[in-house]
Amino acid sequence: METGKQKPTGPLAGVRVVEMAGIGPGPFCGMLLADLGADVVIVDRLQAGEDAIDLGSHAISRRGKRSVAVDLKTAEGRETVLRLIEQSDALIEGMRPGVMERLGLGPDVCLQRNPHLVYGRMTGWGQDGPLAQAAGHDINYIALSGALWYSGQPGEAPMAPPSLVGDIGGGAMYLAVGLLAGIMQVRAGGPGQVVDAAIVDGSAHMMSLLFGLQAAGHMPRTRGRGMLDGPHWYNTYRCADGEFITVGALEPKFYRELRERLGLAEDPAYTTQHDADQWPALRERLTELFASRDRATWCALLEGTDACFAPVLSPDEAARHPHLRARGTYTEADGVLQANPAPRFSATPAARPGPIPGRGEHTAAVLADWTRDAPRAGRSS
Repeated sequence: METGKQKPTGPLAGVRVVEMAGIGPGPFCGMLLADLGADVVIVDRLQAGEDAIDLGSHAISRRGKRSVAVDLKTAEGRETVLRLIEQSDALIEGMRPGVMERLGLGPDVCLQRNPHLVYGRMTGWGQDGPLAQAAGHDINYIALSGALWYSGQPGEAPMAPPSLVGDIGGGAMYLAVGLLAGIMQVRAGGPGQVVDAAIVDGSAHMMSLLFGLQAAGHMPRTRGRGMLDGPHWYNTYRCADGEFITVGALEPKFYRELRERLGLAEDPAYTTQHDADQWPALRERLTELFASRDRATWCALLEGTDACFAPVLSPDEAARHPHLRARGTYTEADGVLQANPAPRFSATPAARPGPIPGRGEHTAAVLADWTRDAPRAGRSS
């Protein structure tokens, strides 16, 4: 029988995850687990909701998963999900607090059916607090947590790369760590439990290095005067062709390398690296210098050296870059550019990204092979 399931491979082979269909960080977390070998089953609606952004065959976050379509408003649909939960190691849901409870699939019900379950809850604001029921998106969560404050240039409106800092970094990654930690606890003989992964919490936690630098005086509470948000030696610059490059020569030995390659080794103005009062003028001089040649020229001079340099590439350019091509970082499947699974494992390597399932494509197959009376790998009954 065709199950739609690839032969298990990767370090998470044997782990089963139920993912309630959603958007953003929850599906990305499920994709990450599927990339590493987990059997992730999406519980889809029978039809897309009116507010859903349906990417169809371009929905990369669905890759490598299987799809079961049910009507959660019916007793039969809820029972179908609970039967899957009985055989699952973890559950991912990203609804507003209280919605899963109203559907009859809240933590109490699910943990009663499966005491070993790790119940993962993904939200922006968290399960409690004054804003718990408010709508929001990545940019709002990282704004409130403080993570957005240092982004952008002094005097300009802060703007971070869409979805990366909040949804992915502060959300999906923290949920993945929480789920795996919970599964490890269960396999060590502990109980199942609920993981409350909030983007405001995760993105705040991600600033631990900045907090340390701030306490040590290296990141003042004034934008543009910190060692990572204002120096001429840690910045982006426009080139003559309108493209951009980056320099990040933070350590003194790397700063010396940058000065030497730019012909500034003997310039007295550049000898005091950490004089923040001089940074605006020195940054302006470097702005003029980098604007005098195109990006390719600067790449030829600086790329691959200890000057801590890299061009700012579009995703398409990144996929063609010799370094990323050599590592096989990117791939293209069914005409869709995407990154291969990360991180990499020497003994249990992950497979290439699996196919993107259609809505309800594997309903019969999943219900057949997830409800057989077979022992669960690595979990005591």
